[in-house]
Amino acid sequence: MTIEPLYSLAGVFVGVLVGLTGVGGGSLMTPILVLAFGFHPATAVGTDLLYAAATKTVGTTVHGWRGTLDWRIVRRLAMGSVPATIVTLLLLGRTSEHSPAMEHLLATLLGLVLIASAIATLLRHRIVAALTPRLGESEAHQPVWLTVLLGAVLGVMVSLTSVGAGALGMTALLVLYPRHPLKSLVGADIAHAVPLTLLAGAGHWLLGSVDLGLLGSLLIGSIPGIVVGSLLAGAIREGVLRPILAIVLAIVGVKLLL
Repeated sequence: MTIEPLYSLAGVFVGVLVGLTGVGGGSLMTPILVLAFGFHPATAVGTDLLYAAATKTVGTTVHGWRGTLDWRIVRRLAMGSVPATIVTLLLLGRTSEHSPAMEHLLATLLGLVLIASAIATLLRHRIVAALTPRLGESEAHQPVWLTVLLGAVLGVMVSLTSVGAGALGMTALLVLYPRHPLKSLVGADIAHAVPLTLLAGAGHWLLGSVDLGLLGSLLIGSIPGIVVGSLLAGAIREGVLRPILAIVLAIVGVKLLL
């Protein structure tokens, strides 16, 4: 396993942005690997999934220690995401993941999800305000089934693109659970991402779509990057960073579609 300093530098960059904004690393890392470093989308997705599993395990440990985890929501999400992920991986296993047709499909899906993530990042408050009266905790069992459905959608989306569990998943949780403390929803979103990305990443590994040298290089850079970004988060206004990040995600998404 060879460590490449340039990939570690990319890990630092993404780690700092994740620490500053809280946006999922997959939204940033996967397109960087595809567009800047020329990795096949399948390899970028598979490697990024295991990268996310490692980094979010640390976040889950912190939230669990602070008592800011709602395990009920995590279980509901997993009830949908685990079977959806397994089915998606089985279907991928029956196709040629590195074929030109699959490369085009994965790049297209990644572009669409990035654009959706950009919209969710930029307009989160408006989306939550518009949808909460219709989908929020108005009926006893409604959020349960909608959360399971959300988990299934995230399972498919993350297995194919490694993107979506952060910006899109968090926005949906805010709609479904408006009465829950924000920190418990953030903790649930991070904790659910661990088994989801680990399962999906393991599946891609078995399919031969994980670069271990790349994975090690990214982790070496991203872990200190996240620490630095978290320390700087209070010094830089989120209202400035989020629009810039949303615009970047949208531009990259459109670039992948062209």
